[in-house]
Amino acid sequence: MTETAPLGRRAAVEFVGTGALVAVVVGSGIQAVRLSQDVGLQLLANSLATLFGLGVLILLLGPVSGAHFNPAVTLAAWWTGRRGGEGPDLREVAAYVPAQVAGAIGGAVLTDAMFAEPLVRWSTHDRWAPHLWLGEAVATAGLVLLVLGLARVGRAHLAPAAVASYIGAAYWFTSSTGFANPAVTIGRAFTDTFAGIAPASVLPFVAAQLVGLAGGVGLAAVLFGRPTPAAGDVLVPHGDHQPTAAGH
Repeated sequence: MTETAPLGRRAAVEFVGTGALVAVVVGSGIQAVRLSQDVGLQLLANSLATLFGLGVLILLLGPVSGAHFNPAVTLAAWWTGRRGGEGPDLREVAAYVPAQVAGAIGGAVLTDAMFAEPLVRWSTHDRWAPHLWLGEAVATAGLVLLVLGLARVGRAHLAPAAVASYIGAAYWFTSSTGFANPAVTIGRAFTDTFAGIAPASVLPFVAAQLVGLAGGVGLAAVLFGRPTPAAGDVLVPHGDHQPTAAGH
């Protein structure tokens, strides 16, 4: 991409990309449960599929929209770039976030259809505990720090591998399995399968993710300094800029 795509196209990419990400997460979870009774193997299969799928999606779609697929990443990009004009503006945020949420819900419904599950069945997988909320805050802070940090040290081109690897690791080192994504969290409430989350558990998870978002932005400023207006935080799909985002 050598020019900025129209906003409608970028929002469509965020819709499709987030939906595809949820399809990978939910579909691999369903498949894992059907093929193995070992919970550890189920999580391993789920995490590996997500790692590879996310990397491909960022690599393919990043040059068009920035491959955020995650309201936390979009908000971090807006907040850090608002003064220098390098990040998305509020109009773009208003287009991206609903597209991400709608895509996540659509991805869950589509995956249920592929596996002959009820199209919409609220998850009964309760994830309600303070240690899980802490895990979500940590996972989201780490993701935001990674995305902003890669841009500030001039290594945004490594985002597909780095972000996917981080999310794959977050499955295992966080108590919550590292959702780190408000849109995906909402989408996963629509499927009563391995990757689901009960609707009552969604709000605390999203709140914890927003806390993590603030923490990640703060850590990036402390560890890497504030971006100059000329450098920005990349997180935009303009010209030669590389994809730098996501989360699961």
